[in-house]
Amino acid sequence: MARKRSRKDPDRFLANRAGNYHYKRRVPVELASVDARAPVVRLSLKTDDLPLARRKRDQLEAADDALWASMLVHGETDPARRRYQAAVKRVEAMGFSFYSGEDIAAFDNYEDVRRRLLELEHRLGLDETPHPGPLIGAIDVPKTTISRAFDIYCDEIVADELVTKSQAQRDQWKKVKRRAVNNFIDLISDKPMEEITVEDAKKVYLHWLSRIAPKGGAAASASASSGNRDLGNLRVLYAAYFKHNGMLSRVNPFEGFSFSNRKKRSRPPIPTEWIRDTILKDATRLSRLNEEARGILLIMIETGARPSEIANLEPTSFRLSHKVPHISIEPRENPDDPREIKTESSRRLVPLMGVALAAAKRHRDGFPRYRNRENDLSAALNKFLRENKLFPTAGHTVYSFRHSFEDRMKDGGLEDELRRLIMGHTVDRPKYGQGGSLEWRLSELKKIELPFDPTIV
Repeated sequence: MARKRSRKDPDRFLANRAGNYHYKRRVPVELASVDARAPVVRLSLKTDDLPLARRKRDQLEAADDALWASMLVHGETDPARRRYQAAVKRVEAMGFSFYSGEDIAAFDNYEDVRRRLLELEHRLGLDETPHPGPLIGAIDVPKTTISRAFDIYCDEIVADELVTKSQAQRDQWKKVKRRAVNNFIDLISDKPMEEITVEDAKKVYLHWLSRIAPKGGAAASASASSGNRDLGNLRVLYAAYFKHNGMLSRVNPFEGFSFSNRKKRSRPPIPTEWIRDTILKDATRLSRLNEEARGILLIMIETGARPSEIANLEPTSFRLSHKVPHISIEPRENPDDPREIKTESSRRLVPLMGVALAAAKRHRDGFPRYRNRENDLSAALNKFLRENKLFPTAGHTVYSFRHSFEDRMKDGGLEDELRRLIMGHTVDRPKYGQGGSLEWRLSELKKIELPFDPTIV
């Protein structure tokens, strides 16, 4: 007999017949006319192991819950999608992967197809509700617009990748990828993913080509990297969406569309003489810049750290009482306020010297004004430095100070691996040890330390 259906019963909907467990559940009365399996769903779980039977039962129970909810729902929800998702769960509970009819038709794995047909034959022989459609792909896969697919991508497919980002990082991440989707919609339409063609992808490509390499000698209005970013994001979205839905053989229409990107624009470094004589020698030059932005800039000048890394330092990241004062650049792992750093190699300890040490002592509690607001910081610094003619040329930005620090280390004779460790770049060899003591790192960095007006801090 089937056990009671109480949700608290660990063996609900389970029946033991001749030593094997079966899933047995009554179809709700109000749905008997629309569920062909009524009045009772019966399905062999093909196991005599109770824990395994419970796990399979959980999958089937969740599938039926979703299916019946979709039959009852009205309004703006998507019953077709819920029925489809229920079908996917049901196929997985049978021990198979879900594939669309299109995928199964393209199979070269005949053994898998044979197993599916034998499973249907077996269940028909047991006089069970075989529910053959999902198992052989004979179910409508609901169409999803590209804008809705992007929401699914963020909320379901890569949700685990976003939990370690701060809200500002998540917003920026989505903004860049959503821009590709919005551009596609403007050029084509909010088209269902299933209907996107190579011609659509080509239209996106030609749109960017007209901006990257315009005819008639006109100046380019976009870079190759911008076009590649859009096409790459669309390519990733398309592949991830159909993989998520078990449609693995789908040809990606965006595959192969890209632009040559030989001319990579890099920010020029600021000459050392300019930093020493124009920025650090005269404290009045930065006196009207707000204290926190000024402190971040000064720490950047003598550490080469990224502005966003400095802006998000925790009070505990300032190790000023240590034998070698330093900052610890690391991800923020507070689940209520997480934040990623750029790469794993960006996790590092950087000794403090000169103006950076003085600024760190003044701001040992961090920079609350710019916490999680790195875009605001960059805008404020670039605006101030540009308006006050503190950049050597119009091509320089605040990030140029980071490039300058790397050049100063190179000119000072610091070895390549140390430069990579200080800058947070990848070291191209297996990691052994910690890359040298902080004492040694500081002694090397002292070779390039710049003098400064103490009142600048």
